[in-house]
Amino acid sequence: MESKTGTMRVMVTGGSGLVGKAIQHVLKEEGGAREGEEWIFLSSKDANLMNADETKALFEKHRPTHVIHLAAMVGGLFKNMRQNLDFWRNNMYINDNVLQAAHDFDVLKVVSCLSTCIFPDKITYPIDETMIHSGPPHDSNFGYSYAKRMIDVHNRAYFTQYGRRYTAVIPTNVFGPHDNFNIEDGHVLPGLIHKTYIAQKEGTALQVWGSGRPLRQFIYSLDLARLFLWVLREYNEVDPIILSVGEEDEVSIKEAADAVVKALNFRGEVVYDTNKSDGQFKKTASNAKLRKYRPDFTFTPFHKAIKETCDWFVANYDVARK
Repeated sequence: MESKTGTMRVMVTGGSGLVGKAIQHVLKEEGGAREGEEWIFLSSKDANLMNADETKALFEKHRPTHVIHLAAMVGGLFKNMRQNLDFWRNNMYINDNVLQAAHDFDVLKVVSCLSTCIFPDKITYPIDETMIHSGPPHDSNFGYSYAKRMIDVHNRAYFTQYGRRYTAVIPTNVFGPHDNFNIEDGHVLPGLIHKTYIAQKEGTALQVWGSGRPLRQFIYSLDLARLFLWVLREYNEVDPIILSVGEEDEVSIKEAADAVVKALNFRGEVVYDTNKSDGQFKKTASNAKLRKYRPDFTFTPFHKAIKETCDWFVANYDVARK
């Protein structure tokens, strides 16, 4: 899918975040870029995407032929529980502005990033791409979940009305270098890594929020980046695709904590604070559609990915988001 000039000018919103940095790494360090591709990575400093005029000005300036849309208001379980309205409104503005500007500037393809939290809370497992709108999402983050779901509605509407090939990917829990390691508002794995690092430094017990029993599928950001490039270049469906490790690679929060403890060589006590919410117990996703297209794709083993992430955090502690 090339432009009329034969070049692909790819603009990445949210390009300084976890997934954007991973895409940059794959392009530059792994030779993932192709001839005839130009990549533009943007951050919130470049424009306020909640503002339609600023978003249009960004598209006017860079004239992309393709867009990877990663920008969003994001946060962990407890931030979502506090600010459901903010998550709903801010993400609706961002997504509407980006997709409308893409249409106005004749962008050939947009790949947006969703989340498995968009799926219904009460559902049969494993979840697949056909179930997105089958019921309400979990109460804890319904604002974010519904806003992300609406991208799928947007994409289908742009296709049926204008023939646009805008699509979306649905990753499971992403982690890796350049994550947000904030303990209060970050996601579970980076929060665990930061807490373990501090507990080790201060010689205190590691407190894990919740019971440790909930199950999650974690995808390493570099694996996700490699798959994002494939989706941008080769996946031609408007319907979204789940990007995830298999069901057999699901781990409990306790197993994830154990992996972090091992990677950081933490020798102190580990305590589970069951007064804290567990959130959704499981959201097991099927990667059968991905495997149909990419049967030979190899995911980084979980413990190796955890070790690389922990090593990056320790080496970059002073500059890491936290």
